Amino acid sequence: MQFDTTVITGSLPYLWQGMQYTLQLTAISALGGLFFGTLLALARLSPIKPLALIAAGYVNLMRSIPLVLVIFWFFFLVPLLLQAALGAERPPQVGAERTAIITFIMFEAAYFCEIMRAGIQSIPRGQVYSAYALGLTYSQSMRLVVLPQAFRNMIPVLLTQTIILFQDTSLVYVISATDFVGAAAKIAQRDGRLIEMYVFVALVYFVICFTLSLAVRQLQRKIAVIR
Repeated sequence: MQFDTTVITGSLPYLWQGMQYTLQLTAISALGGLFFGTLLALARLSPIKPLALIAAGYVNLMRSIPLVLVIFWFFFLVPLLLQAALGAERPPQVGAERTAIITFIMFEAAYFCEIMRAGIQSIPRGQVYSAYALGLTYSQSMRLVVLPQAFRNMIPVLLTQTIILFQDTSLVYVISATDFVGAAAKIAQRDGRLIEMYVFVALVYFVICFTLSLAVRQLQRKIAVIR
Protein backbone atom coordinates (compact mmCIF):
# COMPACT_ATOMS: atom_id res chain seq x y z
CA MET A 1 0.00 0.00 0.00
CA GLN A 2 1.44 3.35 -1.07
CA PHE A 3 1.49 6.26 1.38
CA ASP A 4 -0.60 9.04 -0.21
CA THR A 5 0.05 12.52 1.17
CA THR A 6 -2.44 14.22 -1.14
CA VAL A 7 -5.31 13.12 1.10
CA ILE A 8 -3.64 15.10 3.92
CA THR A 9 -2.89 18.25 1.95
CA GLY A 10 -6.35 18.24 0.42
CA SER A 11 -7.99 18.02 3.82
CA LEU A 12 -5.92 20.64 5.67
CA PRO A 13 -8.74 23.25 5.89
CA TYR A 14 -11.07 20.75 7.54
CA LEU A 15 -8.30 19.46 9.78
CA TRP A 16 -7.48 23.02 10.82
CA GLN A 17 -11.11 23.52 11.86
CA GLY A 18 -10.79 20.46 14.05
CA MET A 19 -7.52 21.76 15.52
CA GLN A 20 -9.15 25.11 16.26
CA TYR A 21 -11.84 23.33 18.24
CA THR A 22 -9.19 21.30 20.09
CA LEU A 23 -7.25 24.45 21.01
CA GLN A 24 -10.42 26.27 22.03
CA LEU A 25 -11.54 23.38 24.23
CA THR A 26 -8.07 23.16 25.79
CA ALA A 27 -7.98 26.89 26.58
CA ILE A 28 -11.50 27.03 28.06
CA SER A 29 -10.98 23.85 30.08
CA ALA A 30 -7.59 24.99 31.39
CA LEU A 31 -8.87 28.41 32.48
CA GLY A 32 -12.07 27.01 33.96
CA GLY A 33 -10.23 24.14 35.63
CA LEU A 34 -7.64 26.51 37.09
CA PHE A 35 -10.31 28.85 38.45
CA PHE A 36 -12.43 26.16 40.08
CA GLY A 37 -9.32 24.18 41.03
CA THR A 38 -8.01 27.16 42.98
CA LEU A 39 -11.34 27.48 44.78
CA LEU A 40 -11.24 23.77 45.57
CA ALA A 41 -7.68 24.09 46.86
CA LEU A 42 -8.71 26.91 49.19
CA ALA A 43 -11.70 24.82 50.31
CA ARG A 44 -9.47 21.81 51.02
CA LEU A 45 -7.17 23.97 53.14
CA SER A 46 -10.06 25.69 54.87
CA PRO A 47 -10.36 25.32 58.67
CA ILE A 48 -14.09 24.64 58.11
CA LYS A 49 -14.09 20.83 58.27
CA PRO A 50 -17.34 20.12 56.33
CA LEU A 51 -16.16 22.35 53.46
CA ALA A 52 -12.75 20.69 53.42
CA LEU A 53 -14.31 17.21 53.44
CA ILE A 54 -16.68 18.01 50.56
CA ALA A 55 -13.82 19.42 48.47
CA ALA A 56 -11.61 16.43 49.28
CA GLY A 57 -14.39 14.01 48.37
CA TYR A 58 -14.96 15.70 45.01
CA VAL A 59 -11.24 15.72 44.17
CA ASN A 60 -10.75 12.10 45.17
CA LEU A 61 -13.79 11.04 43.15
CA MET A 62 -12.71 12.81 39.98
CA ARG A 63 -9.12 11.58 40.28
CA SER A 64 -10.28 7.98 40.73
CA ILE A 65 -12.41 7.52 37.60
CA PRO A 66 -11.50 7.70 33.89
CA LEU A 67 -12.23 10.93 32.04
CA VAL A 68 -14.03 9.05 29.26
CA LEU A 69 -16.46 7.70 31.86
CA VAL A 70 -17.22 11.22 33.10
CA ILE A 71 -17.91 12.25 29.49
CA PHE A 72 -20.27 9.32 28.99
CA TRP A 73 -22.06 10.00 32.29
CA PHE A 74 -22.71 13.61 31.43
CA PHE A 75 -23.63 12.97 27.79
CA PHE A 76 -26.04 10.08 28.42
CA LEU A 77 -27.19 10.31 32.06
CA VAL A 78 -27.60 14.05 32.65
CA PRO A 79 -30.33 14.36 29.95
CA LEU A 80 -32.23 11.53 31.68
CA LEU A 81 -31.87 13.24 35.06
CA LEU A 82 -33.07 16.53 33.60
CA GLN A 83 -36.02 14.76 31.99
CA ALA A 84 -37.01 13.26 35.35
CA ALA A 85 -36.54 16.56 37.18
CA LEU A 86 -38.47 18.64 34.64
CA GLY A 87 -41.09 16.01 33.87
CA ALA A 88 -40.41 16.35 30.14
CA GLU A 89 -41.58 13.82 27.57
CA ARG A 90 -38.11 13.54 26.04
CA PRO A 91 -34.62 14.02 27.45
CA PRO A 92 -33.26 17.51 26.65
CA GLN A 93 -30.24 17.43 24.40
CA VAL A 94 -27.10 18.62 26.17
CA GLY A 95 -24.97 18.48 23.02
CA ALA A 96 -21.46 17.23 22.41
CA GLU A 97 -19.72 20.63 22.66
CA ARG A 98 -21.45 21.64 25.89
CA THR A 99 -20.76 18.21 27.35
CA ALA A 100 -17.07 18.47 26.45
CA ILE A 101 -16.61 21.89 28.05
CA ILE A 102 -18.45 21.08 31.28
CA THR A 103 -16.91 17.64 31.82
CA PHE A 104 -13.37 18.78 31.08
CA ILE A 105 -13.66 21.73 33.47
CA MET A 106 -15.12 19.46 36.17
CA PHE A 107 -12.41 16.87 35.67
CA GLU A 108 -9.44 19.20 35.33
CA ALA A 109 -10.50 21.23 38.36
CA ALA A 110 -9.64 18.22 40.54
CA TYR A 111 -6.11 17.99 39.12
CA PHE A 112 -5.49 21.74 39.17
CA CYS A 113 -6.75 21.72 42.76
CA GLU A 114 -3.98 19.38 43.89
CA ILE A 115 -1.38 21.40 42.00
CA MET A 116 -2.53 24.64 43.58
CA ARG A 117 -2.81 23.05 47.03
CA ALA A 118 0.82 21.97 46.77
CA GLY A 119 1.76 25.47 45.63
CA ILE A 120 -0.07 27.11 48.52
CA GLN A 121 1.49 24.74 51.04
CA SER A 122 4.95 25.47 49.62
CA ILE A 123 4.71 29.08 50.82
CA PRO A 124 6.22 29.43 54.32
CA ARG A 125 3.62 29.94 57.03
CA GLY A 126 5.66 32.85 58.30
CA GLN A 127 4.50 34.94 55.36
CA VAL A 128 0.87 34.31 56.28
CA TYR A 129 1.53 35.27 59.89
CA SER A 130 3.33 38.41 58.69
CA ALA A 131 0.30 39.30 56.58
CA TYR A 132 -1.93 38.86 59.62
CA ALA A 133 0.43 41.10 61.61
CA LEU A 134 -0.01 43.80 58.98
CA GLY A 135 -3.76 43.65 59.49
CA LEU A 136 -4.70 41.57 56.44
CA THR A 137 -7.58 39.13 56.69
CA TYR A 138 -7.34 35.46 55.63
CA SER A 139 -8.83 36.17 52.20
CA GLN A 140 -6.60 39.22 51.68
CA SER A 141 -3.45 37.34 52.69
CA MET A 142 -4.33 34.52 50.30
CA ARG A 143 -5.19 36.87 47.44
CA LEU A 144 -2.32 39.33 47.86
CA VAL A 145 0.50 37.28 49.41
CA VAL A 146 0.10 33.52 49.03
CA LEU A 147 -1.64 32.91 45.71
CA PRO A 148 0.65 35.12 43.54
CA GLN A 149 3.70 33.21 44.81
CA ALA A 150 1.95 29.85 44.54
CA PHE A 151 1.00 30.55 40.91
CA ARG A 152 4.58 31.48 40.07
CA ASN A 153 5.97 28.36 41.73
CA MET A 154 3.44 26.09 40.04
CA ILE A 155 3.58 27.56 36.51
CA PRO A 156 5.67 24.68 35.07
CA VAL A 157 3.39 22.05 36.62
CA LEU A 158 0.26 23.92 35.51
CA LEU A 159 1.58 24.11 31.95
CA THR A 160 2.47 20.41 32.01
CA GLN A 161 -1.06 19.58 33.09
CA THR A 162 -2.36 21.77 30.26
CA ILE A 163 -0.30 19.73 27.78
CA ILE A 164 -1.88 16.57 29.17
CA LEU A 165 -5.27 18.25 28.84
CA PHE A 166 -4.50 19.05 25.19
CA GLN A 167 -3.88 15.35 24.60
CA ASP A 168 -6.98 14.30 26.53
CA THR A 169 -9.28 16.47 24.40
CA SER A 170 -9.06 13.75 21.75
CA LEU A 171 -11.51 11.77 23.92
CA VAL A 172 -14.40 13.97 22.73
CA TYR A 173 -14.25 11.85 19.60
CA VAL A 174 -16.31 9.23 21.47
CA ILE A 175 -19.33 11.60 21.54
CA SER A 176 -18.86 12.59 17.88
CA ALA A 177 -17.43 16.05 18.55
CA THR A 178 -15.31 17.18 15.62
CA ASP A 179 -11.96 17.92 17.22
CA PHE A 180 -8.65 17.35 15.43
CA VAL A 181 -8.79 13.58 15.90
CA GLY A 182 -12.48 13.48 15.03
CA ALA A 183 -11.90 15.44 11.82
CA ALA A 184 -9.05 13.14 10.82
CA ALA A 185 -11.14 10.05 11.58
CA LYS A 186 -14.00 11.26 9.39
CA ILE A 187 -11.62 11.93 6.50
CA ALA A 188 -9.91 8.55 7.00
CA GLN A 189 -13.23 6.69 6.89
CA ARG A 190 -14.51 8.71 3.95
CA ASP A 191 -11.43 8.19 1.78
CA GLY A 192 -10.29 4.85 3.19
CA ARG A 193 -6.84 6.29 4.07
CA LEU A 194 -6.55 5.37 7.74
CA ILE A 195 -2.76 4.99 7.80
CA GLU A 196 -2.05 8.40 6.29
CA MET A 197 -4.46 10.30 8.50
CA TYR A 198 -3.59 8.64 11.79
CA VAL A 199 0.15 8.90 11.15
CA PHE A 200 -0.31 12.59 10.41
CA VAL A 201 -2.35 13.10 13.58
CA ALA A 202 0.31 11.33 15.66
CA LEU A 203 3.07 13.49 14.16
CA VAL A 204 1.13 16.71 14.82
CA TYR A 205 0.49 15.78 18.44
CA PHE A 206 4.11 14.74 18.91
CA VAL A 207 5.52 17.98 17.48
CA ILE A 208 3.18 20.21 19.48
CA CYS A 209 3.50 18.36 22.80
CA PHE A 210 7.25 17.77 22.54
CA THR A 211 7.89 21.43 21.68
CA LEU A 212 5.73 22.63 24.55
CA SER A 213 7.42 20.19 26.93
CA LEU A 214 10.83 21.60 26.01
CA ALA A 215 9.53 25.13 26.57
CA VAL A 216 8.15 24.17 29.99
CA ARG A 217 11.47 22.56 30.92
CA GLN A 218 13.32 25.74 29.97
CA LEU A 219 10.87 27.84 31.97
CA GLN A 220 11.35 25.55 34.95
CA ARG A 221 15.11 26.13 34.81
CA LYS A 222 14.61 29.92 34.75
CA ILE A 223 12.25 29.81 37.73
CA ALA A 224 14.76 27.65 39.62
CA VAL A 225 17.51 30.21 38.94
CA ILE A 226 15.28 33.07 40.14
CA ARG A 227 14.69 31.22 43.40
